[in-house]
Amino acid sequence: MIPRIIFMVLFFYFSSSVLADDTKMDAPALSLEQEAAEPKKEMNKNETSLKMLHSIAELKKTLNKRISEKHQTLKKSSSSAEKEALNIELKKLDKQLNDYRMDFERIATGIDVGLFAEKKAEKFDWKNELVRLIEPGIKEIKRMTVRARYKTKLKDEQSYYQDLVPVAKQAVDNITLLMSQSTDRELKTKLKALLPEWQNVEKQIQSKLEIVSMQLVEMENEEKSIIETSQTSIKNFFRTRGLFLFIAMMSCLGVFLFLRVFSRALVRFIPGYTSKYRPFHVRVINLLFRILAVLLTLFVLVFVFYVVEDWVLLSLTIIFIMGMGWAAKHTLPQYWHQSRLMLNIGAVREGERILLHGVPWLVKNINFFSELENPYLGVKLRLPIEELLNKTSRPFHKQEPWFPCKRNDWVILADGTRGVVTNLSHEMVELVQRGGSHKTYQTSDFLALSPLNISVSFRLKIPFGISYDLQKDSTGSILEILHTYIDDQIEKEGYKKSLSNLRVEFSQAGGSSLDMVVIADFKGDMAPLHQRLSRAIQRWCVDACTLNNWEIPFPQLTIHK
Repeated sequence: MIPRIIFMVLFFYFSSSVLADDTKMDAPALSLEQEAAEPKKEMNKNETSLKMLHSIAELKKTLNKRISEKHQTLKKSSSSAEKEALNIELKKLDKQLNDYRMDFERIATGIDVGLFAEKKAEKFDWKNELVRLIEPGIKEIKRMTVRARYKTKLKDEQSYYQDLVPVAKQAVDNITLLMSQSTDRELKTKLKALLPEWQNVEKQIQSKLEIVSMQLVEMENEEKSIIETSQTSIKNFFRTRGLFLFIAMMSCLGVFLFLRVFSRALVRFIPGYTSKYRPFHVRVINLLFRILAVLLTLFVLVFVFYVVEDWVLLSLTIIFIMGMGWAAKHTLPQYWHQSRLMLNIGAVREGERILLHGVPWLVKNINFFSELENPYLGVKLRLPIEELLNKTSRPFHKQEPWFPCKRNDWVILADGTRGVVTNLSHEMVELVQRGGSHKTYQTSDFLALSPLNISVSFRLKIPFGISYDLQKDSTGSILEILHTYIDDQIEKEGYKKSLSNLRVEFSQAGGSSLDMVVIADFKGDMAPLHQRLSRAIQRWCVDACTLNNWEIPFPQLTIHK
């Protein structure tokens, strides 16, 4: 998990380095053409700056003139409402003048003047300190898009001023038109006083549009090609943060592997480690070592970034750890249940029987990946521990079956299918019938058909009827004669060694015959001949009747008049 996280951070910083706007190229990497182009580019940049400074200076003059005019109008005004409106407008003009002053200093110096502002003393606040701790990482994330956001802002301003220029021009044209058409001297005087103000507004908007357009042109001229930026960023990345990430990754991996090997070597000296099912204290030690490995790995990650003084990587690592802590807050109950399972004190325990996918399983081992086994199926499952959270196991008796059959067992299903099991798992069961045809069932459907396993032993019950003319001997000598004859035939045809029991009994007095039943128990090796034996017993019964002149009746209909 830790290497994957480090790889994600590596990818993030590689991307941020490629997109960053303030990456500087190393002197050896510059070609001769680039070195020759540098003075020309610097000269063009200076000319653009001078143009912007000249425009800002003109705007400041216009604003100062408008402010002085507003002050004079404010002194002459006698209306309180007009004075309030003039004061509001003066505040706006003062703010614009201050903004222009700051822009002038920023463009002239080429630096952010606000960096030299005097900072106020601040009180300690743990929330602010925490924010400052993660501030480098957040700033680095914002820095990825700072150039694009600033360029978008300039384009929006350019579009805004382009829309305002024709509006301001129309206002000036309207005032001029009204002055030329008016015959009222007093009205002309008022329009003449209003005209300079709107001319200044038009000039001011036009100047702002020119400044924004020049800034956009300057940004586009300073943009480098993607390939050039990528090459420089890759070099700088692997010299600084790429190297730090590699060191941190190797350190974390080394600590994790060391603790893993050390824990396995240590627990070998603890009593009960070699037991089939590990005792509680061994499980506790293993769990503690796993938790310690994760904590030390995170600590080493933070420590490496602190030593190399990469505050951005350190900040992002702290953000990641805080995110894991916040996520653990919501998943703590799940981790608690998983810990109980690993300590073998949960609802599922090692050495017990659990039902999964409709099939019973033996819980062999509980860990982050638990091992289940079905002895009859010969299948092992490797499940994540989360799959066992809502399950329950139970102790079992040694004689309990794990499945109705095993491979090479003969079964008879409720749908009449008889065959030998060739493949079986918790998913599918395949039968091969006599003659070689294959039939496949889903395991759930197979179990629903109540399979009868005849591979251990099975019983054949063959009913047979004789005429009522033999009623006198039907419960005595006939049963003995038939038993002896069938037993001799079984021995003659080679089935005697697999015969466990043979009985011939009187069953019932039927409507047309005296019914008997031949009961024959065979061992499992005769399972492939199950149907053949059933037919053979029927044949032997008929042969015995023929030899002894016993009449075999058939259903009759008697009409009494």
